[in-house]
Amino acid sequence: MKKDVKVKGLLIHVSHYDPMWWRAKQKEKPFDVTVALDLVDAMADVGLNTLIVDVADGVKYRSHPELKRHYSVPIRDLKKLATATHARGIDVVPKLNFAKSGRNLHDMWMHPYSDPLRWTCTLDEYYNVAADTIAELVDVMRPERFFHVGMDEDHHRSHGQYVDAVKTLRRIVKRHGLRTIIWNDSCHYRKDALAQVHADKCRAAEAHLPKDIVQLVWDYARAHPSIVRRIAEEGFEVWAAPGGDVRRLKTWLRSPISGVLLTAWTKCDRANRKRLLELVRDVGANL
Repeated sequence: MKKDVKVKGLLIHVSHYDPMWWRAKQKEKPFDVTVALDLVDAMADVGLNTLIVDVADGVKYRSHPELKRHYSVPIRDLKKLATATHARGIDVVPKLNFAKSGRNLHDMWMHPYSDPLRWTCTLDEYYNVAADTIAELVDVMRPERFFHVGMDEDHHRSHGQYVDAVKTLRRIVKRHGLRTIIWNDSCHYRKDALAQVHADKCRAAEAHLPKDIVQLVWDYARAHPSIVRRIAEEGFEVWAAPGGDVRRLKTWLRSPISGVLLTAWTKCDRANRKRLLELVRDVGANL
């Protein structure tokens, strides 16, 4: 175990948007809170202390009922999950993704407010909905320290627009006394042409963002200690998302990270229960 890793986390999905999920949206099943509660027990057993919950449009928002989909569950399920998580001494972190990309579709959970063509004309409405949904999740889930606003794989915004978006979301999150977490894509710099767009953007943004924003670097193929050191030397708190490989996790742990987030990009439901529990028990036990 690396003693200075303070945050030992797991990311689960009430729902999510990316190209793979988009193709299966019409068949998507609802979130299963009983599976999530099983994961919380498993987390406590191996010493994980942070649960990040990717919500998207997976719940029925009281503030915006128009965001309801066929798989959306009552928001009281999140309250049940958060209550049990807090009771086990595990911090809860809500997550919504506001990255804008016609390819990666991360903010399409906000439809009809996420128009990919007219989005610069509707920013006030967009951020009002963002503020309402963030406030509702904070009220229901009672996070103690953080809120994750996504922002990975953003292709539509310019560098300046990207920085402005992160700063705007940070101001919204800060009203609730919480710190902002964002994905940092710079591990994908010079990997391929599509990744270059958002990797460049994250690297360029670092110089302009407040240092209280947690930078969560991710790569599920290999570790990048030198990139972690660079971001940490800039003054940011850095976490890493290594996927589910124990050997790669141990390489990440040799870099100056203060948090690790285990990820399995799949729905938290009965069909995926075994896979998710194995991630916690087999990989999480190495933190």
